[in-house]
Amino acid sequence: MSPKLSLTLLATLLGATAMGSAQAYEADWKRGRVYYRQVCTSCHMAQANKQFNPNEKKKAEWAAYLDADKHAKGKDTIKQFYGKSYRASIKATNKAAAKFADVPEQELADDVRSFLQHGAKDGDTPASCS
Repeated sequence: MSPKLSLTLLATLLGATAMGSAQAYEADWKRGRVYYRQVCTSCHMAQANKQFNPNEKKKAEWAAYLDADKHAKGKDTIKQFYGKSYRASIKATNKAAAKFADVPEQELADDVRSFLQHGAKDGDTPASCS
């Protein structure tokens, strides 16, 4: 094999590897549904005696809410509830928090966002949490 061909082959392989590792995470709305229903909904029911169903808002409304990252009228952030430390703090009493204890925070956030978009009033399958 000539040195020029070897370098071309090496460059092609490195390029293909780099492209494969740079692919974006594809959110799993089903995993998001499990987390939302078992963590978010159970907490809202315990704290405020009210669940918030995905079909109560349109896709754009959910996106704006999540992008604003304000929970409880700005008292805290939404992101903290995807955090590993939060999941660790409730995993003794919450099976979903225990099950997803090692899931990267951004993946879990993307999964919940995907579920909310999927189940939104104008989503593919409007969903309640009952």
